[in-house]
Amino acid sequence: MTTQHLLEVTDLSVRFGGLVAVDAVSATLAAGELVGIIGPNGAGKTTFFNAVSGVIAPSAGRIVVNGDELTGRAPHHFAAHGIARTFQTPRVFADMRVIDNVRFGTQFAGRHRSAPAGLATEQEILAMLGLEALATQRAGDITPSQQRLLEIGLALGTRPRVLLLDEVAAGLTEAEVDAMARRIRRLRDEWQLSVIWIEHAVSTLLRYVERVMVLHQGRKIADGTPSEVVRNAEVIEAYLGDEMVTEAGP
Repeated sequence: MTTQHLLEVTDLSVRFGGLVAVDAVSATLAAGELVGIIGPNGAGKTTFFNAVSGVIAPSAGRIVVNGDELTGRAPHHFAAHGIARTFQTPRVFADMRVIDNVRFGTQFAGRHRSAPAGLATEQEILAMLGLEALATQRAGDITPSQQRLLEIGLALGTRPRVLLLDEVAAGLTEAEVDAMARRIRRLRDEWQLSVIWIEHAVSTLLRYVERVMVLHQGRKIADGTPSEVVRNAEVIEAYLGDEMVTEAGP
């Protein structure tokens, strides 16, 4: 008997005119997995996210979420099937209170779906993210790093099964990056979320994920454990360099 994955992507391609941004990429995500995606700028990482969240329609391939084909469907269909995402530039409602941002997520897509284990209220989401003391502040008045956390909170409000995180550590200090990674791991561990995380903070990502996909020029060139990927000759040549092999350890 084959295992049904929460997310199955088969031969996904996205073309913009003559440019192939994503080139026949296949990927799966099982329940409870924490997967990283790395690759150089222009590798197609965000375009891949855009396709698997319904922001753009793929040029070819299939996207199946929890057994239902959603290829080419609008974003609200993906949200209704439990796919939530963040963006490279945080998208929060600056004039709304912090807690009302999370409440918007609940009202948008989460009201008809049962909460993941331990995830019941806006206050509990803010507490998990360390934002409970800011609940009544205007979202536009909190720091950029707090806005990144709040955008995750808005996504969590939709009661997702799968959380797609697009460079949530960008612009953070080294200590903030590590704290963000620990928080992402807790979201997976305590609330049984499945997470795909795009990140340029490669060394941090490799310490926290169990599996890594590497994209280069739109193609998937590796998919394996962090220790396997950092020793992949094609990955070293395309992206990591020899120093990452040493840093990753045995």
